[in-house]
Amino acid sequence: MAELNKKHGHLALFTSSIVFGLNIPIARTIIPDTVDPFLMTFLRMFGAAALFWTVSLFTKKEFVPRKDILLFFSSAVFAIVINQASFIVGLSKTSPIDASLVVTLSPVITMLLAAIFIKEPVTPVKTLGILIGASGALVLILSSSHNESGGSLAGNLFVLLSVTSYALYLTLFKNLISRYSSITSMKWMFLFATILTYPMSHKAIAETDFTTFDTSVYLRIGYVVALATFFTYMLIPVGQKTLRPTTISMYNYLQPIAASFVAVAIGMDRFGWNKIISTVLVFTGVYMVTQSKSRVQLNKEKALRKKIL
Repeated sequence: MAELNKKHGHLALFTSSIVFGLNIPIARTIIPDTVDPFLMTFLRMFGAAALFWTVSLFTKKEFVPRKDILLFFSSAVFAIVINQASFIVGLSKTSPIDASLVVTLSPVITMLLAAIFIKEPVTPVKTLGILIGASGALVLILSSSHNESGGSLAGNLFVLLSVTSYALYLTLFKNLISRYSSITSMKWMFLFATILTYPMSHKAIAETDFTTFDTSVYLRIGYVVALATFFTYMLIPVGQKTLRPTTISMYNYLQPIAASFVAVAIGMDRFGWNKIISTVLVFTGVYMVTQSKSRVQLNKEKALRKKIL
């Protein structure tokens, strides 16, 4: 059963990475020129909360004690509020390429935090896998930059804050998320996220004339809210229940690949060796990280050696 659960986790993260990989170019086409970054942040929180609570009406009810509700509040701060708000603001100030480059730091940061907080080992195989995966993402991103990224230090720092906040969530709240279904976890987290993001978004909401948005803008907002938020955040807990934090973060490397292949499919880009090389490197890196030994495995091997000796 454990093996089957891991397969479910990998499939969920693979799917969410592809969907979220398209979020950067889609969101950047309307932020900040058409949609204010804080407005988009609130729409994501409110829209996802409404969807998760609606779906929860048709799923099995789970009792959540008060202490876990408080933990869901804390997890919402790291996983959604800081993560999403700082990412949207950062994306509005920098280029999609620079944002993608900063996101490649996610597995490194997650590995270090997991080593500090949950004592996950930093093994040579895991480290090498992260470096190989990062090199694959960098090959694709840098080959598309044409040396004119249009990025900014402030924007890149906001994206870095987003990455670090999410890495803390993956590390600190794994046990909490493992106790509940995706719907139960996310309905509480997005409810709290909506409440927390409203004050910072109030001005943008009040000043926006929604009648000026055409159908294409609403469709792009719909993608960001329904697919890149609701759908992906429903899948991510599936991975959290069965996979280690560093493995989960490795799937960030699939995002630029997904965006690149879709660009080829719709005629916006050409298929080249850089895409083949980057894809092979990323999947090799992900495989190596998944094959690296966990703290439990290493402790068992150590105990076995002592028993033999």
